[in-house]
Amino acid sequence: LHGPARASGFGEIPNADVVITSYPLLARDIETLAKHDWHVVVLDEAQHIKNPKAITAQSACRLKAANRLCLSGTPMENHLGELWSLMRFLMPGFLGDEKSFNTRLRKPIERDHSSDAQLALNRRVSPLLLRRTKDQVATELPNKTVLIHHVDLTKKQTDLYESVRAAMDKRVRDAIADKGLAKSHIIVLDALLKLRQICCHPRLLKHDAESAKLDYLTNELLPTLLEEGRRILLFSQFTSMLALIEAHLDKEKIPFLKLTGETKDRAKLVKTFQAGAVPVFLISLKAGGTGLNLTAADTVIHYDPWWNPAAENQATDRAHRIGQTKPVFVHKLVCRGSIEDRILELQKHKSALVAALLSEEMAKLKIDAETLSNLLAPLDLT
Repeated sequence: LHGPARASGFGEIPNADVVITSYPLLARDIETLAKHDWHVVVLDEAQHIKNPKAITAQSACRLKAANRLCLSGTPMENHLGELWSLMRFLMPGFLGDEKSFNTRLRKPIERDHSSDAQLALNRRVSPLLLRRTKDQVATELPNKTVLIHHVDLTKKQTDLYESVRAAMDKRVRDAIADKGLAKSHIIVLDALLKLRQICCHPRLLKHDAESAKLDYLTNELLPTLLEEGRRILLFSQFTSMLALIEAHLDKEKIPFLKLTGETKDRAKLVKTFQAGAVPVFLISLKAGGTGLNLTAADTVIHYDPWWNPAAENQATDRAHRIGQTKPVFVHKLVCRGSIEDRILELQKHKSALVAALLSEEMAKLKIDAETLSNLLAPLDLT
């Protein structure tokens, strides 16, 4: 079911063996789809229903089905509430209502690091989880090597970073003192965003200064990789940063493709890259982190680190997936001693939470006032 004329096919649903639709269209057509009794409902990329209050998740839960399946490479990206949302679709009430789940399990695990609560949740959900890693099912995959490139900020970047950091640190502390941490999230996110943008390029904050990271990328890393004949996927969360990289590639007459949320014909770009016609593919993490097969690439560059390691790994897996015949090298660019270094540490904790869910290890995620203070700490230039 797709396209503006899809309503003409609604009458054929009872005669079809399989009905395929998208998440946006599920929400639009839910009044029709909810009238049918389905034998099986399968949600591919089921993390699309991770927010239980979103219309997509609510629509999925309205479908009547004898059997339900969720398929996902990232069943939990940020917190245990996302797991609850998936389980609500699969078996409503299995983990209790959201409030009781938060009280009995989520808060004890995420805030108090309770091993008893962790074990209880693991035992509850493990009979319903079938986990398969690439190491288990794709043993023929070539190696993946991750390389961290630490870059020192320029003098102007350092001064700007510290100036913005000190100002935002005061704003955040004042907001928390006035409203508490939970109600200060907008100011907190704004502070963290500004520091991340400075690390990428001061121009993202309308400051006329050079970027040490962009200089390293364009004058050292990219020329070396292109000289070696590498096929490159370059990810950033900021489309404005991709535009700055694009300007450099244009200047140097380096062929490239670009995919963002504004891109219309994704399939055409993928086909062009897979055919080997273009060596560099610029991709926004949100728009191209899932659903693309880009095994023609043997190199992935993450220009800026993201809080969620699962999102980064999904992006890397556009190249490191079944069908890949060459070793894949992943380059992560990180400004030394900055918020980006601390994001890498936070990524490890998030990975620990996911690992704890799928095994019986203790979760180590801790996002609280102490973590925030660390993220807003001065540059560590030692």
